Amino acid sequence: MDFLDQIPWNLAIIAALTLGLAPFFPEPHIWEKLKMLVAGDLAKPIDIFDLMMHGAPWVLLLLKALREFVLK
Repeated sequence: MDFLDQIPWNLAIIAALTLGLAPFFPEPHIWEKLKMLVAGDLAKPIDIFDLMMHGAPWVLLLLKALREFVLK
């Protein structure tokens, strides 16, 4: 998990706020995909890929925060 330590905080935050939320209007894409997941409508492969792509920066940010603040 040393690769998490090598990623700067500002890069992780910017990635989560840009790629993780884009497109911003009418609602963030990650929010739309999470609502589809909860409703059980996330069935097409493109939607699953979209959820993974827009969720990856948030997962990275969460893992970095856990490693930095909880595990140390």
